[in-house]
Amino acid sequence: MWSSVPRYCSTPKSAPPSQCRDATDSGSPLMVPVRFSFQQCTAGKMAALRALCRLRGAAAQVLRPGAGVRLPIQPSRGARQWQPDVEWAEQYGGAVMYPTKETAHWKPPPWNDVDPPKDTLVSNLTLNFGPQHPAAHGVLRLVMELSGEMVRKCDPHIGLLHRGTEKLIEYKTYLQALPYFDRLDYVSMMCNEQAYSLAVEKLLNIQPPPRAQWIRVLFGEITRLLNHIMAVTTHALDIGAMTPFFWMFEEREKMFEFYERVSGARMHAAYVRPGGVHQDLPLGLMDDIYEFSKNFSLRIDELEEMLTNNRIWRNRTVDIGIVTAEDALNYGFSGVMLRGSGIQWDLRKTQPYDVYDQVEFDVPIGSRGDCYDRYLCRVEEMRQSIRIISQCLNKMPPGEIKVDDAKVSPPKRAEMKTSMESLIHHFKLYTEGYQVPPGATYTAIEAPKGEFGVYLVSDGSSRPYRCKIKAPGFAHLAGLDKMSKGHMLADVVAIIGTQDIVFGEVDR
Repeated sequence: MWSSVPRYCSTPKSAPPSQCRDATDSGSPLMVPVRFSFQQCTAGKMAALRALCRLRGAAAQVLRPGAGVRLPIQPSRGARQWQPDVEWAEQYGGAVMYPTKETAHWKPPPWNDVDPPKDTLVSNLTLNFGPQHPAAHGVLRLVMELSGEMVRKCDPHIGLLHRGTEKLIEYKTYLQALPYFDRLDYVSMMCNEQAYSLAVEKLLNIQPPPRAQWIRVLFGEITRLLNHIMAVTTHALDIGAMTPFFWMFEEREKMFEFYERVSGARMHAAYVRPGGVHQDLPLGLMDDIYEFSKNFSLRIDELEEMLTNNRIWRNRTVDIGIVTAEDALNYGFSGVMLRGSGIQWDLRKTQPYDVYDQVEFDVPIGSRGDCYDRYLCRVEEMRQSIRIISQCLNKMPPGEIKVDDAKVSPPKRAEMKTSMESLIHHFKLYTEGYQVPPGATYTAIEAPKGEFGVYLVSDGSSRPYRCKIKAPGFAHLAGLDKMSKGHMLADVVAIIGTQDIVFGEVDR
């Protein structure tokens, strides 16, 4: 092997080595002493060595078997310096090093050449959002089409929490079907019970006592506070504000305690029933609710101090997810999603139920229809719920909490301990149920998320023939593609949070 070769060659590499110039003429100091043996060199290597290392004068020696070659380290004095010639420039300065017929006419770009920007066809990225994403608020799966960070299409795939609730209700009595409604929107439990109880009472043509109606309104507004605290704080948590979540959940625990004291359960209460409520308020509960409502306004002020004028919060919510009033009506939005677009529609005002016509409160509306307006609407609704709770506590009348109809209301516990007829009556009422006259009704209430409706059909038996549930989140999720189109991927999280979706009611 050789330890040095000429740095440059005046001919293309395709030329034979014999046409190369002498290494000593190049003036290159690459020559080092090398010893070769004839036994180690083949004929081809010897020919290449002679061609590459032809020495002039006394430095050139004849290679013999066993003889060595000593190459000078320094070139001879006055040797010519190598300069690139035309042939070298054509080879190394062209578009390709070894031109062919196809590439001979190619010309290299100038040294300062910059390609102008031009549009290229690039396919959009299809991305799955969820169903395990922490900001999906359940088992939401979105098939999203992205152009860079921009959302071009957003296709919700639902049904992952489908439990067949409507079909299960057909195999239960009217009283046994009540606990299923706690599991629909599991953040607004008693509001769901209230809608179902009102529907059954319409078919039975009965009306609960005034005290029962005031208790329903009282706990309906407590439930509204529970829902809005969850909606606002988890919305902030998704965007990046962690403090409101922990601050407001302390207040939420206090309201869960009210649930537990009145029904025995923290969430799935089954407290509001057809004909009234399950039991009366325990002693001292109204005083505790009053103390809570008196201090809760301060907690709302603390929440607004952290979020309302926060620069980051406004940047992430203002002009994000805008819904016009026309689009809100066309998509069937209700609740805050409708009022945030400027439409003042609240079933507690327009179609009052229970005793909502006897309380005073305002209905907040938005002006731009974006996430920030809907946040402000929810905060103001919490303040109005405090007003309603205070009025319920002040106007709470004495009296019964169940309708005076033995075919619907179970006997009291005290009577069951002394009367066999009351015990038998209680047993048959909870096993066989009561028969409801044939008919159909649609009953809707203003749930915290929107219009929660129950279409109930009776065939005269003790079981519902059909129970269709209208969930407000179902219509809101249908508008997610319209709301998120044109926004960034990070804004989709803010839009899902402002819709306040719970998949217990969406999938049913």
